[in-house]
Amino acid sequence: MHESMGQRLLRGLYSLVSRLALPFSLYYLIWRGLRQKEYFDRWSERFAFYRGDGLIESVWLHAVSVGEVNAAAPLVAALRQRHPHLALLITTTTPTGSARAQALWGEAVRHVYLPYDLPGAVRHFLEHFRPRVAIVMETEIWPNLFAELHRRHIPIIIANARLSERSLRGYRPFRSLLSSSLSAVAHVAAQSQADAERYRQLGAPAAIVQVTGNLKYDLPLPDGIVEQGRAWRGHWGERPVWIAASTHPGEEDIVLDAHRQLLADHPGALLLWAPRHPERFAAVIAASERAGFAVRARRADGQPDPSTSVFVIDTLGELMSFYAAADIAFVGGSLDDIGGHNLLEPAALGVPALVGPHTYNFAEITALLVQVEAVQRIDGADTLVRALRTAIGDPIDCRRRGEAGRLRIAAERGALARTLELVEAHLPVG
Repeated sequence: MHESMGQRLLRGLYSLVSRLALPFSLYYLIWRGLRQKEYFDRWSERFAFYRGDGLIESVWLHAVSVGEVNAAAPLVAALRQRHPHLALLITTTTPTGSARAQALWGEAVRHVYLPYDLPGAVRHFLEHFRPRVAIVMETEIWPNLFAELHRRHIPIIIANARLSERSLRGYRPFRSLLSSSLSAVAHVAAQSQADAERYRQLGAPAAIVQVTGNLKYDLPLPDGIVEQGRAWRGHWGERPVWIAASTHPGEEDIVLDAHRQLLADHPGALLLWAPRHPERFAAVIAASERAGFAVRARRADGQPDPSTSVFVIDTLGELMSFYAAADIAFVGGSLDDIGGHNLLEPAALGVPALVGPHTYNFAEITALLVQVEAVQRIDGADTLVRALRTAIGDPIDCRRRGEAGRLRIAAERGALARTLELVEAHLPVG
């Protein structure tokens, strides 16, 4: 990385703006904390003040939130198995990401929040944890952090790298700053050729960019998860079950309306409902009760009973288990213009999925699964309920579509081995 005078001035301006924006960052934490109390916790970590001893020669992986943590899971598992002597540090930015990391790995890894991208905080973070390699998941580019890592000769790998066309357009005004940051990177391990090209357009040197595939295809299924799903179904009664996963506020009325229409034809149908953000759990429970449905929730009630019409999954880290118990899934963030959420989890379990028109965050995966009919697009409550009725009315075809998705995902595995090879080039042998 060689910063020109103009690029140094630009990064200095970026640092100044970041400092001036701190009050707004704190207001944001307070605003989120009023909706999700975990945002009030561990503020000191946001400024690189950490409890406990530091680390020496750690392998550090940053995954901003739940989706990135899940994507990183196969890589973390492989590193723990192949390099048990190395300390592993996992950083996240959101409380939900933190909770997912702790649920997956507990005390086996060290977990903290990544500090704000301020020069002093970045230096303190790196002094405390002393990583020998930095693995950053997907689309996180922090100018001060990358500059300081380069100054300390710590290699940076952007793993499972993705960059949507929309994100590229948003980054273009800052291309000079980000281009300088990307020149500090050792490897950009892109999910697809399109992602690789967009990283090059953003300024990543062509020589460091390669297509390794999507780590999420290598997602390990928990032992016995399919059998557990079948066992749960046995307690819920013989009836159709659909799941609305990772939904956003603008999709909630659509889900309720679709379930109301579905019940007209299938009075025993069960909706499993997992809102994307914990602050929506109570609102979704209340809305379901106001709509007149018989409602139970995971934390209060454990499981649906045969009379339950809507079961709200108000916990974190259990979504895959409930996918395994569903006939068909609606994956949210796709009717709202969010960009979609992970379709690989239902596909890996052989569960067909429905999505709205907005899936640009997972464009390649969506196209892959649409091609084999494992994913179908809908545009609102009416098309959602029509697709649900079709799936419930023809369970053999529904299972066929789910199995086609499972086989397609299995054929795409291999990103883990290719990414691990890049990481291990910077680790000690043995």
